[in-house]
Amino acid sequence: MSSLRVLHLVGSTYNDFYCDLSYRYAEGCLENTANVSSIKNFQIAYVTPDSYWRFVSSLKQDDIDAAKPMCLVDAIQYIKKEGFDLVIPHMYCIPGVTYYRALFDLLRIPYIGNTPDVMALTAHKGRTKAVVAAAGVKVPAGELLRRGDVPTILPPVVVKPVSADNSLGISLVRNMKDCSVALEHAFQHADEVLVEKFIEPGREVRCCIIVKDGQLVALPLEEYLLDINDRPIRDYAVKFPELDDDGEFIGYPDDDVGKHWITNTNDPVTQQVQEMAKICHRALGCRHYSLFEFRIDPNGEAWFLEAGLFCSFGDGGGLSLMSKTAGISLENLIETMIKEAMNTV
Repeated sequence: MSSLRVLHLVGSTYNDFYCDLSYRYAEGCLENTANVSSIKNFQIAYVTPDSYWRFVSSLKQDDIDAAKPMCLVDAIQYIKKEGFDLVIPHMYCIPGVTYYRALFDLLRIPYIGNTPDVMALTAHKGRTKAVVAAAGVKVPAGELLRRGDVPTILPPVVVKPVSADNSLGISLVRNMKDCSVALEHAFQHADEVLVEKFIEPGREVRCCIIVKDGQLVALPLEEYLLDINDRPIRDYAVKFPELDDDGEFIGYPDDDVGKHWITNTNDPVTQQVQEMAKICHRALGCRHYSLFEFRIDPNGEAWFLEAGLFCSFGDGGGLSLMSKTAGISLENLIETMIKEAMNTV
């Protein structure tokens, strides 16, 4: 593959939280792409909540402060003039995974990852479940509610916003008297709320599919430590570290709960989940890669929870961890993704 001029798309126009999240994940990717042979040189487009673009060579604050802010029209002209061959997107907000990816479709510049329509579909947990269920994948019984609706599924249930990521607004409800509080908490993050039957642990695993030479490859499973009494679901506090007032890492709220590992490939659940993940990938129309979370009930049956079609390509990311276990280095993984993206032009 010839050397490419790459644009890293970083930031968010949605809010500061998603902008900072994108920034942190992009830092890890930039470190890991430094030695990728197919990348001739790169630049970063840093988009902030004020909707301005800044084109920089690094994410150092001095470089960002020194960059000229550009409106969308000027940014498009700049991108066309620079002649980028490929985009690696690091946006995680809804506009970032839809509108901004669609912009590069219009500009006919390929990018790694799934298309805007697929990202929009999987951003809605209820619609995602409907699609994979129609393809034959087991999903927990559930219902979509709007404000004023009364749930009909009896506890224990999981209440969560349909379109919030990172477990924002999620609650486990074991008694009907607690349901109204959980619903109000979830409605703070979305106009629709998904109430679904709680699958007792069991276990919880994540499976990644990558596309290599047009074929689906299922990677080893990543499994998470659960506590059936104290932490039976993975909530926001588990997934995100605590930061001090300066934004520096302090640690995870509960290091025991935050642990994860790679499931033994000979474990009977591995093949079951991998086959279900491939079905989900095809049913949702994914490309390049996909990630799916499953709950394993006490009888060993796997139930689809949700899709998470994001990848930071950083050392700590799930896709990176699963790839390394499969003997695929980060450099080779990124090269594979680049090759697949360039073949979809």
